[in-house]
Amino acid sequence: MGTVVISIDAELGWGFHDHAVADRPTDRIERSRWGWERLAELLAEFRIPATWAVVGHLFERECNGAHVGHPSPSGWFAHERGDDPMDEQYRFAPELVEALVESEVDHDIGSHTYSHVEFDADYATKPLARAECDRAIEAAEAAGLSMDSFVFPRNRVGHREMLAQMGFTCYRGHVPDTAGDGPYTGPLRKLAAATVVTDPPPLVEPTVDEYGLVNIPASLYLFGFEGPARRLLSATVGDPIVRQAKLGVDAAAAGEDICHLWLHPNNLTTEADLTRLRDICAHIDSVREETDLTVETMRTVAARTKPEDVSAV
Repeated sequence: MGTVVISIDAELGWGFHDHAVADRPTDRIERSRWGWERLAELLAEFRIPATWAVVGHLFERECNGAHVGHPSPSGWFAHERGDDPMDEQYRFAPELVEALVESEVDHDIGSHTYSHVEFDADYATKPLARAECDRAIEAAEAAGLSMDSFVFPRNRVGHREMLAQMGFTCYRGHVPDTAGDGPYTGPLRKLAAATVVTDPPPLVEPTVDEYGLVNIPASLYLFGFEGPARRLLSATVGDPIVRQAKLGVDAAAAGEDICHLWLHPNNLTTEADLTRLRDICAHIDSVREETDLTVETMRTVAARTKPEDVSAV
């Protein structure tokens, strides 16, 4: 019996706050709430639970932007202050989280740190990692939630011992770049994968690491092939990511491993993006009805992988 897992990096504007203002993708930021709401609606429509790894600051309703005592690099919270701060709707979102909790779908609310710190970056000291975990947990607990799952911002894995100490039980790990084994590199590799490769994305198996955490690696980023090439291929041979995702779902249904799909709500900026997700969700639902395929969250995968150390679900 195979499984599909969907994990979501729920960050709104926090995913880009460390970029120079001129380098921030304004289209993705400005559509991030729209994308979040549409994604939640799609998952509810198809009864698909997901792991929403939420930046902890989004649980907050207000702040002064100072974050006194937080051991962050100089200027880390500058986007909250100054003459032209990032709009509050991209820094606070308690009502969006509340809607997920109240959904009829049993979503897993996990952590994406408190302020989108990359845990393996040079600036990410141990005190900073602890503060990010502490504040994220406190913000979630104030909303009546406990968190088991952790997704590293930009998939930069680090300070895993800290996660174990703070009570997390699982995280989304890396998966080898198997596409690099062929004759193509760079942009050509992506084009080859979209047009030539017919193998599914790598299925994964959860493992317990040296800190007792359950590592649930990713299989496929659902927005890793974009731009003019995507539009051209979608108009001729169909959306290549949809094809890859369907191959992964089918492979999981035929075996016992996991197809772990992931995305950001701010990836959804157009109706074409919604169509991609709808096609994938519809396929998951169809295969689930016809086979023994299950759809799980990171939390439930961790619970069955190492049940004695995972809180009740």
